[in-house]
Amino acid sequence: MVILLPYEPLSPIRWHNGQVELIDQTRLPGELVVIRPRTVEEMWDAIKRLKVRGAPAIGIAAAFGLYLAVRDSRAASRAEFESELKKAANYLTTSRPTAVNLFWALRRVEAAVADAPTDNVAALKEIVLREALTIRDEDEATCRAIGHNGAPLLEELEAVLTHCNAGTLATARYGTALAPVYYLASRGKLLKVFADETRPLLQGARLTAWELHQAGIPVTLITDNMAAAVMSKGLVQAVIVGADRIAANGDVANKIGTYGLAVLAKEHCLPFYVAAPASTFDLSLKSGEEIPIEERDAAEVTHFGLKPIAPAGIDVFNPAFDVTPNRYVTAIITEKGIIRPPYQENIPRVLQGINFNGA
Repeated sequence: MVILLPYEPLSPIRWHNGQVELIDQTRLPGELVVIRPRTVEEMWDAIKRLKVRGAPAIGIAAAFGLYLAVRDSRAASRAEFESELKKAANYLTTSRPTAVNLFWALRRVEAAVADAPTDNVAALKEIVLREALTIRDEDEATCRAIGHNGAPLLEELEAVLTHCNAGTLATARYGTALAPVYYLASRGKLLKVFADETRPLLQGARLTAWELHQAGIPVTLITDNMAAAVMSKGLVQAVIVGADRIAANGDVANKIGTYGLAVLAKEHCLPFYVAAPASTFDLSLKSGEEIPIEERDAAEVTHFGLKPIAPAGIDVFNPAFDVTPNRYVTAIITEKGIIRPPYQENIPRVLQGINFNGA
């Protein structure tokens, strides 16, 4: 039986009436605000300030950012146009360093232009826009496939725990970690989700809890330090998270706190699943030790909103991500299928034919 959810998950990023539209995720859950970046600088700011976030959504936003950069280009030649495109791509890479989807999407757009059999600048602009739209549409299809592939792992469970936001707000639609949850719900199986609040920016509380509640999926919000108690009481039967970059050996970079959850899951004999598209894999990196980890402003830790909660001038360590060693990962769910250990062998086997250079 197929049922309709009371709420069809929104797309956090779309092209509408000749403009890029983003849900400003810094305003949720209090306000649902749509912003329309008009320049590459405004898109850089939206990515940097987490108005758009989530590895797949960042990649889509970056691709549209390239179009914003060249839309009004007055380049007199193909070479000049490609130079402008490269400059914009290099600029966008400085927005956030960890999510590999951003770099993948930029390379893919550049490759589409490089392969175009035309020197007409107007035609090259259209190629940039068309590739950005394709990346967005493909990501939605990818998320649907992740949901389909991951559903059998969860369909006999009553509840799962997730961290940060790897739902519809982090992708074109449907999410990665939450895609199997949405897929099962559309077929009559309402899986309960425990959502970590995800300090310091509360993506679990502000975003995951909000979107699941809107969708009519049962969700229970907990603070990050309650996860062990939830597991010990048998309230969840699995943990499922997204990823921002996955190395060739299966080490996973994801929102800070993910590593701790993986250790807890192993201690409590719970499967720990990672759901991510092929574009999140970076096979140029042998292990997670090579993944660059973004460090963010100290105020995110010393303040709760605008209210200070720590002594002025205190030293702060604020990495946005951590790396979960592959030994803690039960399986990686992708649009191409489920990857299990040994990851060094099975990642290239399952993802064979994928061009990881974005071309």
